[in-house]
Amino acid sequence: MRRTGPLVVVGDILLDVDLTGTATRLCPDAPVPVVDLDERWERPGGAGLAALLAARSGVEVVLVTALAEDPAAARLEELLGRHVGVEPLRWEGDTVVKTRVGAAGVPMLRLDSGGGRPAGGVLPRAVHALLGRAGAVLVADYGRGVAALPALRRRLRAVAVDVPVVWDPHPRGADPVPGVALVTPNAAEARHFGAGDDALEGAGWLCRRWEVDAVAITQGERGAVLARAGGGRAVAVPLVGSATGTGHGRPDTCGAGDQFAASATAALLAGADADDAVRTAVMEAAAYVSAGAAATASTRVPARADLEPAGAGEASARVAGGAWTPDVS
Repeated sequence: MRRTGPLVVVGDILLDVDLTGTATRLCPDAPVPVVDLDERWERPGGAGLAALLAARSGVEVVLVTALAEDPAAARLEELLGRHVGVEPLRWEGDTVVKTRVGAAGVPMLRLDSGGGRPAGGVLPRAVHALLGRAGAVLVADYGRGVAALPALRRRLRAVAVDVPVVWDPHPRGADPVPGVALVTPNAAEARHFGAGDDALEGAGWLCRRWEVDAVAITQGERGAVLARAGGGRAVAVPLVGSATGTGHGRPDTCGAGDQFAASATAALLAGADADDAVRTAVMEAAAYVSAGAAATASTRVPARADLEPAGAGEASARVAGGAWTPDVS
């Protein structure tokens, strides 16, 4: 039975910037390539990307995240636009910005800036109330502190008694709260958490360790492995009838885990059980990679160094299947 209430995404947000161009010569004062920039693409990263992808399912999505007071945070709110509501917590510091520089499809450099932590203390009343009316919750933990806030964790644990909560963990993040419906580590993350190399055994071990209802270890084009609490040995959920990538070299898988977790949460909101939710998530994550992965959620702006919001008519979206476009008026 379909649940009522919005799909609420909780987690850390950052701004992803891709700068692309051509590299035909070396710098005269060091043996490094000179990149002549042609394009700049921006998108919400972390929990922001997960929320944007969840909104493609057509449900109401609200993001609970910690926001700074700087131009990059303003840009993130603009990029989320009318697709995702935002219920902010306070961020002490500057917005995290990850800038990738590439040429001819080859990554050259990544520059990271910003940092800080979410402000602790009492959970805002608006966030407390929002979680109380959620139809499903996705915790997109990117290891920067939101999912570790004690007041938020207490609220999530209480909500998980009645509402399906999906937890996408991070190696530097907090453990899932007990009682969540589904945890979705990838194979490398599962090994980091102590699950070992055997995903079938490891998924069940993590399920017991975290005291959760189910664990799905994602395995890229091989699909996923799903273990249920008290359900015996885990089962493989293969990718059927589709292939990742576009056939032009190694596919871009950036955000595939976010798509998997978002799709599983949307399926649980629609009334699916964990098995059906994971099967749906496997197929939709593969389709996301085939369509171009994170590029499908990026907005093109003039190549520039500043982070001021693009003006009217300057932005256009790269969106798979034309599902949605950002406001440009």
